[in-house]
Amino acid sequence: MLEVINLTCVRGTRRLFKELSFSAESGELVELRGPNGSGKTSLLRILCGLATPAAGEVRWNETSIRSLGEEYFGSVVYLGHQNAVKDELTTIENLRISSAVSGYALDKKEAQEILKRVGLTQQQNLPARVLSAGQRRRLALTRLLTSKARLWFLDEVLTSLDNTAMNQSREFISQHLKNDGIAIVATHQDLDLIAPRFHRLQLS
Repeated sequence: MLEVINLTCVRGTRRLFKELSFSAESGELVELRGPNGSGKTSLLRILCGLATPAAGEVRWNETSIRSLGEEYFGSVVYLGHQNAVKDELTTIENLRISSAVSGYALDKKEAQEILKRVGLTQQQNLPARVLSAGQRRRLALTRLLTSKARLWFLDEVLTSLDNTAMNQSREFISQHLKNDGIAIVATHQDLDLIAPRFHRLQLS
């Protein structure tokens, strides 16, 4: 279980939110809503352990994530606004290297199968710098297909995607939830997912 206890977030001189509390169990989707600047991305970064709150605590299975360290990071995959794609590497090189960094080495055939699933077969040997915005986002999404993490933190996951890719993303998230994963998703769009457990958190 992920527990968020009385979190307060301050950026510069501005307080984005205070005393925020919620929890998420296996199979649960938490949809973060709110206008730009309300703190959705900041909250995701705190939940990932990439940023420190002004007050409060995040716990994973009843233990503070600050004391878990690498053990917690191995349970997390974060897909942010930036796609974390290396322009100088080919599409397939990006996939295989990012997967290896996450602890799962893909052979060439496995990588090709994953790229086929997201519609990037023809682009597999192209340098990432020539990919369109939508293709780069599809490449970023492949990290979800190779990750063994229980916790998915997704920031505007449907951005730059066409209808086919959006439906694929929904399928990936739905399957993750069915497998007892947890997804915390910041979005301005309706995800239209049927989740075993669901709640919406509005930041203002």
